Amino acid sequence: MALHLYDTATRSTRAFVPLVPGEVSMYLCGATVQGRPHVGHLRAGLVFDVLTRWLRASGLRVTLCRNVTDIDDKILARAIEEGRPWWAVAAHYERAFTDAYTALGVLPPTIEPRATGHVTQMVQLMQRLIERGHAYAVDGDVYFDVRSFADYGALSGQRPDDMEPAADSEFTSRKHDPRDFALWKGSKPGEPSWPTPWGDGRPGWHLECSAMATAYLGSTFDIHGGGLDLRFPHHENELAQSRAAGDGFAQYWLHNAWVTQAGEKMSKSLGNTMVVDEVLQRVRGIELRWYLVSAHYRSNIEFSDDALAEAGAAFRRIEHFVLRASERVGADAVGDVPTAFAAALDDDLGTPAAVAVLHGLVTEGNALLAKGAAMDADAVRALLGGVRAGLAVLGCDPLAEPWSRQGGEAAEYHAAVDALVRAELAERQRARAERDFATADAIRARLADAGIQIEDTTDGPRWSLAREAE
Repeated sequence: MALHLYDTATRSTRAFVPLVPGEVSMYLCGATVQGRPHVGHLRAGLVFDVLTRWLRASGLRVTLCRNVTDIDDKILARAIEEGRPWWAVAAHYERAFTDAYTALGVLPPTIEPRATGHVTQMVQLMQRLIERGHAYAVDGDVYFDVRSFADYGALSGQRPDDMEPAADSEFTSRKHDPRDFALWKGSKPGEPSWPTPWGDGRPGWHLECSAMATAYLGSTFDIHGGGLDLRFPHHENELAQSRAAGDGFAQYWLHNAWVTQAGEKMSKSLGNTMVVDEVLQRVRGIELRWYLVSAHYRSNIEFSDDALAEAGAAFRRIEHFVLRASERVGADAVGDVPTAFAAALDDDLGTPAAVAVLHGLVTEGNALLAKGAAMDADAVRALLGGVRAGLAVLGCDPLAEPWSRQGGEAAEYHAAVDALVRAELAERQRARAERDFATADAIRARLADAGIQIEDTTDGPRWSLAREAE
């Protein structure tokens, strides 16, 4: 089955057909760098990272543009709060986001433009809109006339008459309509500004993304993505101003759902954030990634440490198989993505079903490994290759970058623990042979207290981490 994706604009699942055969152009709304990134911020980056990996695994060349909003009302407010220049605040938190993306194994985008570097393109876009009668300048501000664009509200399924006034300017009286949104904000004392034909000022948020998307992907491109909270007003306004200017803009709109706590969207304003670098003190980056990519991208994730621990235990079961199998048949096992895994991802990036496929392969592989010397090495190698191919698409192969260093360390730990446990098991076997069952039971209990469970098989005892069974 060819790839099908849910398009927010048409509210339907559509077959994905790129504009240029063999190539995909994709724009992702990135970070507004005004604070430390929380888990909710990272979800969009992870979702579109998996999509990028899957498109590339399917033989397509992907150009991904993920922007950085480095000038914004919130950034200016944070600069006042922290008592340092706005550009220093933006640079500091941009680095924090980069570190968070790296910690979760998100591939770098093809291009990561900053808003402040594209004022020229923004001015050109405003000029086109004014000339076409879709925008107007008033006392240094420039506004988009929503009544001039007949399809305004179509993306979010709203009627303009039912919308609240745009809350992006204190000069509502200057607007032709309260719903008109600011393309450009006239300069104020102490704020950064750039020159334009209509006066010095700074860009409105929505204008930035339209200008950057078309600068790198062209007037018409394949996919525009971002969190569901951006659908309105941000993406609605992007669509309106870009189409009004004569651009085709995005052909597909993809939106990922929220990460919530206690049923509420994770956000700084609610005070319920889970800052990424703090969460990573409690769990490995690969396990946090697994937790976030295992759910379907259009489903909310209710974040909790219990749910994170459960996902981590499930991932470690897969990881343990990869490590054990690679020790037995070699870490160079290369395979194709399993057919059922591919079908799941082609069905609107169905990661839950894809994960279930991997768990099934691991169960089959563990059964083969349990046969010891009698196992079918070729069958294990094939299963390992398939599991690793699927994990690579999800960005969670423990033996691949960026986890290879950690994966190598995990393999070393596994080998060391294996040697110690086998010594204990040899002592247990000796005690059982001498009918010293008290000692044998004490060894088994000691291993259980250490989180190791023992299974007695016809080929001898086999050990595994008890948490794998959680």
